[in-house]
Amino acid sequence: MSRHYSRADNLIHQFDTVLRTLLPHAARASRPSPATPDVHDDDMSAEERRHAAGLMRVNHTGEVCAQALYQGQGFTAKLPEVRTQMEHSAQEEIDHLAWCDDRLHELDSHTSVLNPLFYAASFGLGAVAGAIGDRISLGFVAATEEQVGRHLDEHMVKLPAGDHRSRAVLRQMAIDEAHHAQLALEAGGARFPAPVKFGMSLMSRVMTKSVYHL
Repeated sequence: MSRHYSRADNLIHQFDTVLRTLLPHAARASRPSPATPDVHDDDMSAEERRHAAGLMRVNHTGEVCAQALYQGQGFTAKLPEVRTQMEHSAQEEIDHLAWCDDRLHELDSHTSVLNPLFYAASFGLGAVAGAIGDRISLGFVAATEEQVGRHLDEHMVKLPAGDHRSRAVLRQMAIDEAHHAQLALEAGGARFPAPVKFGMSLMSRVMTKSVYHL
């Protein structure tokens, strides 16, 4: 017999998710990191390590935004099956979050101090999209994941040649993001027009520029 969760239970769960998303080292991956012990970096200069950390910080914040987006959409999604899909994708995003966090620690760096701001903004966008309708909500997921995939491809090229561990993490993340986008479209997500995607891209650039350093 399944348990019925009260509004208080759901609020506690949401608060726990926020903490696990925003507190460093709090996220726990359900899958091992692709940066396995047999993946070794070549020697990198201090500047190369700082650059790699900046890129991985951007990717970590991207996963904070994705987690908030899924949580916001799941909070207002109409259909139970859509809510379930959001929760499953969110779990994989937690894996990404933990992997990026671990890699930043290996690079002797830190997550972005701007994460709470981007989490709040993304949760709000997700909740609004979910309230409008599941078709728009799923379309927003697909468009977001496609954009994230492009960023990951760019970062795999921009990473220092010797940073094999970060590249291994991003490679698996790109596979997962493409799968999330495909699932959202197959579930009935709307295909957003180019102007909307362009606007989303501009917002993403603002996040990228600020988080790389902070």
